[in-house]
Amino acid sequence: MDRKQLLKALNQYQTSFEEEKSFLPRFKSLLVNFELCYSRSLLSGHITASSFIVDHSGCKVMLLHHKKLNRWLQPGGHADGEEDLRAVAAKEAHEETGLKNLSLKVPDIFDIDIHLIPAYGNVKVHFHYDVRFLFVGDTGESFAVSDESNDVAWVARDQVLLQCNNNKSIHRMVRKTNLIFN
Repeated sequence: MDRKQLLKALNQYQTSFEEEKSFLPRFKSLLVNFELCYSRSLLSGHITASSFIVDHSGCKVMLLHHKKLNRWLQPGGHADGEEDLRAVAAKEAHEETGLKNLSLKVPDIFDIDIHLIPAYGNVKVHFHYDVRFLFVGDTGESFAVSDESNDVAWVARDQVLLQCNNNKSIHRMVRKTNLIFN
C-alpha cells in the first residue's frame, strides 16, 4: 500500500465513529503535503502502523505494556520510510510479541487514529498518524516480551476495556471486533 493507494483507501474508508471521521482530512493533508510523512524525521508527526491482534474466536486480544508510554497498547511502530503499512504492522507485531503465524482478518484498513506522543529523551512531542490492521493469531503459539515492553499478554476481549480504560481508540477497536465476531 503505497502513498497513492493509502490515499485511495482513506477516500474509500467508511466508519460510523465520529472521531475517526475527524481524522480523515488530517491524514490526507499529511500524505499530500509532506513527502517525508512515512519517516520519523518529520518531527511534527508521521505515519505509523499497528496490529490489533485477536485469537481465532475474536474473544482474546494481544496487548503489550509499553515501557516508554507506561500503557497497555496494541503492537505497532514507525514506518521508517516503508509505505507498505500492512507489512510494517506485521513486522512490528512479530518484533513486539514474537508471534510468527499472523494472518489478516480483513485486507482493508481496520481503524485509524491520530494521537499525541509525549516528549521522551531527545524526541519532542509529536503526533502519530496510525493506520491499524486486524490480524488473527494463535493463543497456543509462544510469545515473547521485547525490550520495548514490560509485558505481553492475551487479554479477554471483555477485560480489554478495563485494562485500557483511558484509551478511546482501543475501546473503538474492541467495538469493531465485536461487530465482526458476534
